[in-house]
Amino acid sequence: MLKKPLSIRQLLLLAFLLAGLLPAMLVSFLSFYQARIALKTEISHDLQTLSNTVASNVESLLFERFHNVHSWSELAVMQDIQIGDIDKRLATFLQDLVISYGDIYQKIEVVDNNNVIVASSVPKNLGLTTQPAVPWFLVNIGQKTITVHPILHHQANQNSSLAISKAIVSPDTGQVQGRLIVYFNWQIVLDKLNQSVQDSTAAALFDEQNHAIASTSNWAEIHAKHGMHANSTFSDKTLPKWRVEIEKLHSVAVAPVHRLGYVFLALLITTLVFATFLVTPIAKAVTVPLSQLTHFVRHFFLDQTSQLPTSGPAEVQELSSAFKKMISELETSQKNLERAAKLAVVGEMAAAMSHEVRTPLGILRSSANVLQREPQLSKEGHEVLGFIISETERLNNLVSSLIDAARPRLPAFTEVNLSALVSKCIAMLSAQAQTKNIQLICHAEQDCLINADSEQMTQVLMNLIINAIQMLPDAGKVEVSIAALQDTVQLTIADNGPGIPSDSQAQIFEPFFTQRAGGVGLGLAVVRQIVHAHQGEIDYQPSQQGGAQFTITLPKLTT
Repeated sequence: MLKKPLSIRQLLLLAFLLAGLLPAMLVSFLSFYQARIALKTEISHDLQTLSNTVASNVESLLFERFHNVHSWSELAVMQDIQIGDIDKRLATFLQDLVISYGDIYQKIEVVDNNNVIVASSVPKNLGLTTQPAVPWFLVNIGQKTITVHPILHHQANQNSSLAISKAIVSPDTGQVQGRLIVYFNWQIVLDKLNQSVQDSTAAALFDEQNHAIASTSNWAEIHAKHGMHANSTFSDKTLPKWRVEIEKLHSVAVAPVHRLGYVFLALLITTLVFATFLVTPIAKAVTVPLSQLTHFVRHFFLDQTSQLPTSGPAEVQELSSAFKKMISELETSQKNLERAAKLAVVGEMAAAMSHEVRTPLGILRSSANVLQREPQLSKEGHEVLGFIISETERLNNLVSSLIDAARPRLPAFTEVNLSALVSKCIAMLSAQAQTKNIQLICHAEQDCLINADSEQMTQVLMNLIINAIQMLPDAGKVEVSIAALQDTVQLTIADNGPGIPSDSQAQIFEPFFTQRAGGVGLGLAVVRQIVHAHQGEIDYQPSQQGGAQFTITLPKLTT
């Protein structure tokens, strides 16, 4: 509880600040929330795209290695294993392969069925006996099987390698003569991962058992901090279902969101400061007259011309004074009530006049049309009457738009044949279109039924077609198309006019936004209001003819 009640000035200042800040805070919060969701979605999409790209690159890299092993094992030079590669032709071929592929392969060897190295890109390994490697998984290429062995981790000064082998079969006997073993430099995969990420991003390659078989140097650090991540699995069915996972530090990933939050916070503080400077003079403008009024009322009671009774007991004199004060307060209250009643009547009359004003407008327009047919009317008279007709039409449209926008009527749903309704609207507007030599073309399917308010849908069609006619130059064209989709009906109104500039397209459905001279800017706002009331959607895009195109999607009538 406050020890001292707040003054009217303090209450008004507080009320104005709350009235100004609460909407600003709500709008700022909603805007920031939507922008935050959009930014996080975009960041997740970028991570997923990066993950897909890295997975595709690694997959292509491994697939090329498997194809190399497959194609090399089928070469005729591989049959030199049968004679122990006496002339070293096979060993020379293997050395040339390692050199030509740069650092992709560490070494390539051919072993016989006894695991003795018959040919090798490393001459000192000739004649050595190797231990048979344990198979990791198999890859089928061209109905031939390629064996992939577990990754070999060498000494600190050597890179790890992935051994890939395939049997060398004699084309004459069909017997296995030995195996071609290719040692793929696993550092190439690590380099692919490192090249695809930045300092705040890490990448790792996981096998089907969810073991990390390759990762960037910062993977453990970033993964432990549980940042934003995305993963992609190999798509080739011949390869194992390995996956690439990309993880980014949460603090770095959401940094744009934090920056956006600071912007909104600065905007809110600016609004608070501006509201404070703005509200202070407003509060003074309200409280100073109230203080003056209080001073006047106090002096009014002190200057009463009527005299209080001086005789009698003191209680009577006090009662007389209290009664006179009560009468004065009741008179003041009665005057206030009468003024409020008058304001309410004025408000109702203003609402009624917004409807009744159409009658004199119609009379003015009809009279002007009659006068225009007078043969002796001067050119200036025709021009003045034209102004009267155009201005009465504009005022009538303004009244209609204001009433529709202020007090929208709920639709009375009935079964409506949209094709017939479009044809009816085009017929009603054909005369107006002919004055500018504009073609009105309808492409409609027969009996396209919807559940709608016929009067409101007529208003939608008339508004859109009239807008097109008004914006089109002479000899323009307006096409109205109706297409029945699976669950919806799509209504398209397109023209070949100037269209709407790209920087204004986001505002066309906002109230009081217009590009036409003399326009009110409520037509499209009312159209969208009606379409949404019918559980439909309306959007804008440039037409194929370069003009404007509005597409309305409405639910199809279910039987």
